[in-house]
Amino acid sequence: MRDAISEGYKTALKAGDKRRTATLRAVNAAIKDKDIDARGQGKGPLSDEDVLVLLQKMVKQREESLGIYEKAGREDLAVVEREEIAILGEFLPRGLSDAEVDEAIRAAIAKTGAAGAKDMGKVIAALKAEYPGRIDFGKASGRVKAALG
Repeated sequence: MRDAISEGYKTALKAGDKRRTATLRAVNAAIKDKDIDARGQGKGPLSDEDVLVLLQKMVKQREESLGIYEKAGREDLAVVEREEIAILGEFLPRGLSDAEVDEAIRAAIAKTGAAGAKDMGKVIAALKAEYPGRIDFGKASGRVKAALG
């Protein structure tokens, strides 16, 4: 994942794409900061899963800013946020459709042997392990609860 981001940055730099260059420079800086923090705690460099979480956090921050800018009528700033969300989205795995999420939930319930709402944590843990970054767990938890209930 790091390599893809670095290559994207180099390509944007050569092409003179300022928005893309600035966005990917910010991603690289955030990764480097997290690596330094991890090293200070005696850990190794970030794994792909950690980079994925970081990218998702950056997208979420931009989505929040986008909402604020749209409410304030600042279309000029909203456009920038939309562009950055699109750029970051290129490096995230494709999300599952609603039907795919439902099927993944059924499979996770069968795999874990979950029998009721008390087993919801097991099902969510199985989904997180199987589909990192591909499911919105805020929405999926309600679906898991309904499937177990």
